[in-house]
Amino acid sequence: MAQAKADAPKAQAPKTKDSKTTAAKPTDERELIRDLASLLDETNLTEIEVEREGLRVRVVRGVGVAAAPMQFAAAPVVAAAPGAAAGADGSDITKHPGMVPSPMVGTAYVAPEPGAKPFVDVGSQVAAGETLLIIEAMKTMNQIPAPRAGTVKQILFEDGQPVEFGEPLMIIE
Repeated sequence: MAQAKADAPKAQAPKTKDSKTTAAKPTDERELIRDLASLLDETNLTEIEVEREGLRVRVVRGVGVAAAPMQFAAAPVVAAAPGAAAGADGSDITKHPGMVPSPMVGTAYVAPEPGAKPFVDVGSQVAAGETLLIIEAMKTMNQIPAPRAGTVKQILFEDGQPVEFGEPLMIIE
């Protein structure tokens, strides 16, 4: 009986690109995975991949939070867009020649910081390139310049409101 066990084939480690076998044992692989998982927790990363001696290990933490912002962002924009897109005379604001569209998805602000004077108000004269508002996207404040000179006729968003790409923000005539 002992003879039969000794002659049984043993599991081999995967071969690397240069056809050498790795020295990693299953317990070493488990330890590596545990180390990578704890590193994910320590650094708040969602994914990490390591390749060592021909062994590639990828650890991904499933995060259900990533889908939630998309659901929340889609609903308010659909509800707000028809009201913002119709002018006082029933015309479509998106076709207005002085419409300033949002160049990105983010949160629009009328002032550089809370409580500060707004960049522009309705009736303000603006020069081409002058900052109209800022949009926060991925923790970065992006200044949105006036595409042309004129007078601000309408501001179509509330301070701190989420905006979508292409959404009308202001009318400059």
